[in-house]
Amino acid sequence: MNTILITGASSGIGRATALCFAKKGWNVIAGMRSPENETELKVIHNIMVTRLDVEDKESIQESIMLGIETFEEINVLLNNAGHGSMGIFEAATEERIRKQFDVNVFGLMSMTQAVLPHFRANKKGMVINMSSMGGKITLPLMSVYHASKFAVEGFSEALSYELAPQNITVKLIEPGAVNTAFGRRPSDFYFDDKFEDYIQYRCQVMQALGKLKAEMLSPEKVAEVVYLAATDGSSQLRYVVGEDAKSLINLREKSGDEEFIKQISQMF
Repeated sequence: MNTILITGASSGIGRATALCFAKKGWNVIAGMRSPENETELKVIHNIMVTRLDVEDKESIQESIMLGIETFEEINVLLNNAGHGSMGIFEAATEERIRKQFDVNVFGLMSMTQAVLPHFRANKKGMVINMSSMGGKITLPLMSVYHASKFAVEGFSEALSYELAPQNITVKLIEPGAVNTAFGRRPSDFYFDDKFEDYIQYRCQVMQALGKLKAEMLSPEKVAEVVYLAATDGSSQLRYVVGEDAKSLINLREKSGDEEFIKQISQMF
């Protein structure tokens, strides 16, 4: 029986993916920062819930070791844990910027580096990184978030070259807007009304973004694509999920920078 290790499994895409793989007969190591709060996943026989904070290297090592002890091997790592943010860059504190990269980029790198010795010893393995259409295209008020996801894209593509001779595959999932907690918590935003010059533009953009919420993907839809990526036996690098992602990424690739930026500007 195959085993997947998932970071950020307490909610959203991570939780949906844990349930999806468990129902498909996989063993699941469900990593989360506060496992003491989990009830549903703990009672599923082929899911092991463990404390895992991607900013804590000790918890990373302990989760991998415990997963191997429990299920003998890990076949797939899903780097799903992520942090979203939105705001005016001038209002972003250094702490917020570092937090975005500590979770979305450096935490993902730490997880990957920690599991690679196990994959090399088994002469096989797969790393699936949760990116976003925001790693391929940009929208207003999301500069720090986009910067982190563009980093994930570049890291994953470059890493795929050096791991291929080790029989280790790297894949990227690029969802569009997903119906998760992102954008619903006050901590997701960094606006400061002392920057008065931005207020009108900010209001216009937020109003336009609000109209897109009805088109959001379910986390379960993204989980299905993660399962496809893990099991299709291909060397495909990128999996785009959602009509909004497909449309905007296609627009960027077909029209070029100038036309794409013009059209996005007109949308907002």
